[in-house]
Amino acid sequence: MLVRDVMTGPVVTLLPAHPVRWAVRVLFANAITAAPVLDDDGTLVGIVSEMDLLRGEFQPAPRTSMRMAPGHTARPPLRVEEVMTRQVVTVTPTTDAVRLVGLLVTKRVKNLPVLRDDRVVGMVSRRDLIRVLVRSDVELRADVLAVLSEQYPLGPRWEVAVHDGVATLGGHADGHHDRIADLLARTVPGVIGVRHLP
Repeated sequence: MLVRDVMTGPVVTLLPAHPVRWAVRVLFANAITAAPVLDDDGTLVGIVSEMDLLRGEFQPAPRTSMRMAPGHTARPPLRVEEVMTRQVVTVTPTTDAVRLVGLLVTKRVKNLPVLRDDRVVGMVSRRDLIRVLVRSDVELRADVLAVLSEQYPLGPRWEVAVHDGVATLGGHADGHHDRIADLLARTVPGVIGVRHLP
């Protein structure tokens, strides 16, 4: 499975000069947890997340202490460029899902921008991957049958069953067609393995 199979688009983006409160409203209104930040030419210059936008937005409650907390007069960040992450990890539409998962885990991020020719064409998140894993076996079986039928409209035909994300292909034409059928079944988002029955 590739990033292009699970990424979302079109992408909600922000500018460095956007006010922080505007960015908060954009993320909330679109039910997203991060957005790429682009310059006026559409080049990726950062990414801003919910966590970034929370910085400096809350002050200590006066009811918790009679003394003012140190630093209480510091102004909160006003613009996205003040809180965004500038070193952005990205992927491409053809990045393998295994590499994507590795990046999400090792970099401890929830979202990654997807770039094609240095332009943002999508976003991919942990939620996108989870969405693939919750697909039912019935849906996966239908998609495996569809992809096989598209490649082989006139046959051969395979018996297809899916259990817990593992597709089982029964019957076969010959080794060459079986190998192609195996590869095609593995392209279906949510299929985690393929096995063959004689």
